[in-house]
Amino acid sequence: MPEILFEDEYLIAINKPAGVLTIPDRFNPEIPNLMAMLKPVYPDIIPVHRIDKFTSGINLFAKNAESHYWMSELFQSHKVEKYYTAIVDGIPYPESGRIDVPITESTITRGKMLVHKRGKASITDYKIMHSYGQYSLLHIRIRTGRMHQVRVHMQYLGHPLIVDSLYGNREAFYLSEIKHKKMNLSKYKDELPLLSRQPLHAHRLCFKHAVTGKNIEINCDVPKDISAVINQMRKWLQ
Repeated sequence: MPEILFEDEYLIAINKPAGVLTIPDRFNPEIPNLMAMLKPVYPDIIPVHRIDKFTSGINLFAKNAESHYWMSELFQSHKVEKYYTAIVDGIPYPESGRIDVPITESTITRGKMLVHKRGKASITDYKIMHSYGQYSLLHIRIRTGRMHQVRVHMQYLGHPLIVDSLYGNREAFYLSEIKHKKMNLSKYKDELPLLSRQPLHAHRLCFKHAVTGKNIEINCDVPKDISAVINQMRKWLQ
């Protein structure tokens, strides 16, 4: 069972590991997914929202249909604050800002999203937390919840995630890319990736509970793989 970050009689928030789906795959239900892990214990569980397979962090579920209804209403009315941590190529300018451009699904590449005037309104706020040479650690808040929103918007800004085979420049990130000016690259001829998934982590979720009236804040620490990249950048690129 994945780590439980929050639970009451209405909701449960899970720390979704990268590589695990929120719901079963349509074509292969055997692929690891949170629904399959939770159903034996919570038979009436319903996902309130989804995050990408290779994005880690907070994934919220309702324990029954009624809870799902009012939580979905909060999401649709943009009354849920959703925060992410990301590592991108380059240094965005200005150091904080808003990306407000519509997103729609590509008619050419299945499963790919793109910026287009016929798309749905999509808003992403970002702020640079630290810059490490040619890379930046970002604090991101999404005001809407479109598929692949952060990944598409950062590509649009010209600063894609450092690992993103669909919207970025790499399928993996290597330590030699950080150390290239200070170390002999021949040592890294057969190196393994430092990171092989997009460095995107849902680290905070805030909302007002519809039943109890309490302000709920759910937090989730950055996982070890993203932390390892940040630590190496801090060590070599300060």
